[in-house]
Amino acid sequence: MKSILDGRPELAAEIWKVAETAGYLWQKGWAERNGGNITINITEFVDGEMRAMAPISEVKPIGATLPHLKGCWFFCKGTNKRMRDLARRPMENGSIIRITEDCSGYEIIADQPVLPTSELPSHLSVHDHLIASGSDYKASLHTHPIELVALTHNKKFLEKDVATRMLWSMIPETKAFCPRGLGITPYTLPGSVKLAEATIEALSDYDVVMWEKHGVFAVDRDIMAAFDQVDVLNKSAQIYIAARNMGFEPDGMSDEQMAEMTEAFHLPK
Repeated sequence: MKSILDGRPELAAEIWKVAETAGYLWQKGWAERNGGNITINITEFVDGEMRAMAPISEVKPIGATLPHLKGCWFFCKGTNKRMRDLARRPMENGSIIRITEDCSGYEIIADQPVLPTSELPSHLSVHDHLIASGSDYKASLHTHPIELVALTHNKKFLEKDVATRMLWSMIPETKAFCPRGLGITPYTLPGSVKLAEATIEALSDYDVVMWEKHGVFAVDRDIMAAFDQVDVLNKSAQIYIAARNMGFEPDGMSDEQMAEMTEAFHLPK
């Protein structure tokens, strides 16, 4: 079966990067059943022939008007689709969509009429915010990293930047590769407008936002970079939990040591 990716190597590379990331999420146990979502802005890879293609679905409402998405195209994981299947067959478990001219709906263009994630309105609202703020971030990722979720069952880690300080202190690479830290949003109904609004607010200060007792939402220039941020944060959580399981509270790096690293690596203060 002919795919829209045929003859479009740059677009294909981005989609297969999503597939590779989906495989990592499944292998790590962060994507049970159909858990988690990925949405990437692929507008820069869309050629004139694609723009002329007829849709393979009727117009579907987003549920909001997102004016900064005018002319945008996205690849999205399908609703009720599993990450382990997205990893093997991305165009059967995801879809390419284009935003309608009035920015209130979308059409599926290829390869199959796979409905995008039920959390698409939240993801698109974030992408609208990213474009409006001048960000060059093109990827959004939602997943369920076990150790990070576990931390949110302890009230002390729900206080502003308490988890960030602890995670940064576990291993130097965490601050180097996730310099804006981890934002926290109180528990909110998954998929709700309220959760989307809270996430967008938190993204003003953070690239990775922890949804209490649920999972994380991360944004970055591409999907692999978004995954990397979550990966390093969760490694720090694993180190912390391993130390606690050994019977002691880990010391962590001192403020002086982290300040030295911030200066040496020219990180945000």
